[in-house]
Amino acid sequence: MTLRSYLFVPGDHTERFAAALATDAHQVVIDLEDGVAHDAKDRAREQLAVWLQTALTDANRGRLVIRVNAPGSPWHDDDLAMFKDTPLHHLMVPKVESAGQLAALSARAGEGAVVIALVESVAGVVQLRDIAQAPGVARLAFGSFEFGVDAGIEGDGSELDAVRTAFVIASRHAGLPAPIDGVTRSHDKPGTTDKADAIAAAVATARRFGFGGKLCLHGSHVEAINHGFAPTDAQREWAARVVAAWTANPQGATAVDGKFIDKAVTDRAKRILAS
Repeated sequence: MTLRSYLFVPGDHTERFAAALATDAHQVVIDLEDGVAHDAKDRAREQLAVWLQTALTDANRGRLVIRVNAPGSPWHDDDLAMFKDTPLHHLMVPKVESAGQLAALSARAGEGAVVIALVESVAGVVQLRDIAQAPGVARLAFGSFEFGVDAGIEGDGSELDAVRTAFVIASRHAGLPAPIDGVTRSHDKPGTTDKADAIAAAVATARRFGFGGKLCLHGSHVEAINHGFAPTDAQREWAARVVAAWTANPQGATAVDGKFIDKAVTDRAKRILAS
């Protein structure tokens, strides 16, 4: 199953970790970067290390992702050292702008590190194809709000269509899962999140463009994300019939529901069944 929902929780609030893990979020991202003030970052890292040693259960180990501070920041090296000493494997790296950053990081993060490359700038988007193929990268994520600020683009709708397409193409070219869309923010209250209908609309748009998941800041958004990116029962049933028909007659003309199917249609059906 494709991981669809990535719920952020501030790294300096260990009391919120359990609540985040109690949601249906596919991944809980403990955030040592934007979610933590500069003067609290060292303390947050230390508290997280203790929590991972004393409170992390085996059942939740695979659901946790650590977002470290960006390469080149004063806290990045210490974050990586802490991560390497934990039993976790999933690492989100913000502000990625080159494959070289990730090549150096992969060795220092420890064997088996699974990297989500969060691209948030014009420089990063220009290098997307190389970033997607860098060692250890398992998935791309789009920091859409930050990218818009860097690019001078106002709005996160059709203004970013070309960029979203670039993420999907780079992911597919590198053999990665469909990329993760950014957080949806309120247009009338900067820094806050939209209501449920706006989240659902943003998910629908991202899915049409070929994204497979979304970052979010509130547990109340998880259901809309999980539901919005999941195939419907009707789509799964159609996909199963297409695959069965193609398997029975892979060399000849085959129709399902009165429509001709070929390998391209069958490949789409297989992706639906795998998601």
